[in-house]
Amino acid sequence: MFIEKITNENIGYLISMINNNSKKQQKFNQKISSINELSLKIENETEKDDQILVEDISNNEHTRVILMCPQGRPFTQEIAQELSEAKHIVFICGHYEGYDERIRKHLVTDEISMGDYVLTGGELPAMTMTDAIVRLIPGVLGNQASHQDDSFSDGLLEFPQYTRPREYKNMSVPEVLLSGNHAHIDQWRHEQKLIRTYEKRPDLLEQYPLTEKDREILETYKKKLKND
Repeated sequence: MFIEKITNENIGYLISMINNNSKKQQKFNQKISSINELSLKIENETEKDDQILVEDISNNEHTRVILMCPQGRPFTQEIAQELSEAKHIVFICGHYEGYDERIRKHLVTDEISMGDYVLTGGELPAMTMTDAIVRLIPGVLGNQASHQDDSFSDGLLEFPQYTRPREYKNMSVPEVLLSGNHAHIDQWRHEQKLIRTYEKRPDLLEQYPLTEKDREILETYKKKLKND
């Protein structure tokens, strides 16, 4: 599958997905073929054929050839941001089994995993990565700043969101969000991000550069929990 997104006259973005069940595999089989439809194998080919494959997959120094692999580094928002700046990305997706080790050494620039579990193929993880990457490309989202407060964008989880109505089943929208005071709203949102991260993903706080003010916010919240 090939996905191309043109965000303006000067920006083109191409993501290629190659797996051993796709039409693209017919051409890819000049160098890589399936063994019993389970794993990807490198065959002995001439230097000329090898040159054609490299030109086809990795045709410039800006290409990132990503091997979807449970042994790879875990995919994160930080990696999504990094890859959103790449000119050309190729995903190699195996099915059922692994890869000939020479694929890693000869073609791959990155090995990435979606987590500590195994799927039957790398297609779904590659599609998930595609969505996470493409939405960070300038011009893809209607409001370019809309992803800046997403969970993980700054190392914390996102703050709570509220919509209308103001009151629902005795639950109210926090008054600060109705105040119109943007400085107070920003402060409340940051406090909520710290608290929510502490509640749901405290491991993230180990890597987050907490300020003295941040520590005070968390200590106050912890004391409140003890007293409730």
